[in-house]
Amino acid sequence: MTLAKLVSEIKRKKSFLCVGLDVDLNKIPTHLLETEDPIFEFNKQIIDATHHVAVSYKPNTAFYEAYGIKGWQSLDKTIKYINTNYPEIFTIADAKRGDIGNTSTMYAKAFFEDLNFDSVTVAPYMGSDSVEPFLAFKDKFTIMLALTSNKGGLDFQGKELVDGQPLYKEVLKTALTWKNSENLLFVVGATKAEYFKGIREIAPNSFLLVPGVGAQGGSLEGVCEYGINKENIGLLINSSRGIIYASNRTDFAEAAKLEAEKLQNQMATILAKNNIS
Repeated sequence: MTLAKLVSEIKRKKSFLCVGLDVDLNKIPTHLLETEDPIFEFNKQIIDATHHVAVSYKPNTAFYEAYGIKGWQSLDKTIKYINTNYPEIFTIADAKRGDIGNTSTMYAKAFFEDLNFDSVTVAPYMGSDSVEPFLAFKDKFTIMLALTSNKGGLDFQGKELVDGQPLYKEVLKTALTWKNSENLLFVVGATKAEYFKGIREIAPNSFLLVPGVGAQGGSLEGVCEYGINKENIGLLINSSRGIIYASNRTDFAEAAKLEAEKLQNQMATILAKNNIS
């Protein structure tokens, strides 16, 4: 996978939708619990129903790790299913890793080599030597937390430094100086839509992974007003619960398809408005 291929896929599908595969056995349709691997079966049907409008899938690894080795096996089967059947899809391991250099290298090997994800989310709190080991992997991408959508996101990220700049802006500026920073993407929450203009001034060409649209109340139009890049789009809008839990009955995959198509239709309109084709 390359970012050029991702942009091409966005234009082909007229969509920059990322579907979050955050599987909770307490929320999936009960009839799936009778299958050999309920998590994988749920994911498989969601993927088959939405791949025509999604350009990316993002399993949050916590929802797999919580079920021990069986959960990890379900994650492995899910990523192999995507890579085999839909190789044009950009895959994201939402793992939020980040540690001292040699540990980060091992995390990177786990997600890039063993599981063969295209990208992984990381936390930058420990600085360059915790992120650069991920960036060292060829044709793989590192998605760094910049400005998150959670309630406490601004507790630290919004703190002003001596020069009056908020910490998240300094994080963005510094990260772009690191080795192989061209392979960096950033997480920016949709619930912080008013911040996108300033973020684009710092990182005009970087792809932004944007959670928070849908169940968390983020506005797609608000994000795109300042976040979209007319050359490479530069946005991946993630929706998890609003799509995958649209129904908890036997029609769950069809309901997910309809919700994904609603978002794709909005995205197609936004792309046309910005003369992107």
